[in-house]
Amino acid sequence: MQRNDRRSFLKHSLVAAGGLGLGWAAWAKLAREGAAPQFHRELGPLLPVNDTTTGLPLLKLPRGFRYHSFSWADETLGDGFTVPGACDGMGVVVEHDGIVTLIRNHELRGSSAPLGDPQKAWDVTGGGTTTLKFDTRNERLVDSRISLGGTLNNCAGGVTPWGTWLSCEEGPLTPELMHLGIDRRQMFWHIKDAQKPHGYVFEVHPEGESNPQPIIPMGQFYHEAAAVDPAGGMVYMTEDQAPHAGLYRYLPDVPGDLHAGGNLQMLRVEGHKELTGTVPLNTPMTCDWVPIANPEQGHTPGTHDCAGIVAQGMAEGGTAFVSLEGCVFHEGSIYFTSKAGGGAGAGQIFRLDIAGNSLAMIFEATERNGFSGPDNIIVSPRGSLMICEDRLGLFTEGQILAGLDNKGSLFAFCQSNPDLKATHGGYDLQDTSVKSEWAGVCFSADGQWMFANLYNPGITIAITGPWGNGPV
Repeated sequence: MQRNDRRSFLKHSLVAAGGLGLGWAAWAKLAREGAAPQFHRELGPLLPVNDTTTGLPLLKLPRGFRYHSFSWADETLGDGFTVPGACDGMGVVVEHDGIVTLIRNHELRGSSAPLGDPQKAWDVTGGGTTTLKFDTRNERLVDSRISLGGTLNNCAGGVTPWGTWLSCEEGPLTPELMHLGIDRRQMFWHIKDAQKPHGYVFEVHPEGESNPQPIIPMGQFYHEAAAVDPAGGMVYMTEDQAPHAGLYRYLPDVPGDLHAGGNLQMLRVEGHKELTGTVPLNTPMTCDWVPIANPEQGHTPGTHDCAGIVAQGMAEGGTAFVSLEGCVFHEGSIYFTSKAGGGAGAGQIFRLDIAGNSLAMIFEATERNGFSGPDNIIVSPRGSLMICEDRLGLFTEGQILAGLDNKGSLFAFCQSNPDLKATHGGYDLQDTSVKSEWAGVCFSADGQWMFANLYNPGITIAITGPWGNGPV
């Protein structure tokens, strides 16, 4: 789709793959008492499966499923640059004749060495994105290149209905404030020569950005994920910050043209200043939105504190969450995760009913050493909410790509193999197999391929198999 063909997005949504609806009544059963998710009866137990690319048993999957790993950190991209590590959020932005185009975030910091061509970078900082083209017919990577450079901590993001990727920087940084001291999360102590501000959303086209520009009205904060409502072009955004984080929405002046300006707002839940601890399951709460008057003010004035946006929202009555991560639009609702929310601080999932102006907590993990830290999410073509685990407790088992099916069951679909003892490309994969989080889960439009990233060292996986009428 051409860059100027944005008004057609109401008819060409790529926000989520189609599929079964997630019935509201079904979500009432989703809470589980700390147990690790078990395999789904329609799929069967998870067994070690060798990677088609390396021959190593990187993953455990149900019988009949297979996968390819590609674009490993430190390999060479199709444009000659080195594959960056720290592979995080990712989405399918374009598909044509069996070629799936993915844009993948790299949550990197550092300075003086931007990804790709320095002449095309926003700044000297080390984060950015790569564009990958995977041929589903011949089952191989056919192209890869740097598509955004000079950004910072590109964590998650989201696809737009007009075929671009919103890459979100997790970290407000304003160079002229560095003399005030290290920010309280100490994320930027080693960035000495950043020349431009950070903590923004960048829109990335499949062919890449030669002159990237942040969308400043979308706010300067610890951006995490983004999801677009195709009905009006509003963008919903999460914030990964503790102890307080906001859920935001951006109302563009021109739907489909986010750079044209708009208004930023923060969610307010009636009767709740905070929703960071235990919340009653499946209990709708009335909500509305409060304005963020100064979206460019990511820092508390006169300090290097990076809570300027959420502080503005809370002052207007907005509701604070904690460590918000993934979000996705599906059938009139926004689903989003709080990685460290809940009574055990092990994670929650919320559903925002857009038209009904109501919010409900639909899942709470109750054990940090079990399934915990729900992160990136997507709705599968067959109706399950797929969840990337970023475990918060002990690393004794491989982390899981889990699902919540439309009957209310939590299940494990894929696990990094905890018994793997191998090296590849100079990396010790035994450490990766138990400690690396999952990220960037997404699907091809026909539902035959799932894509996801192992964050460390930085690997993209393409999974296919006997999906049938199963939950994924």
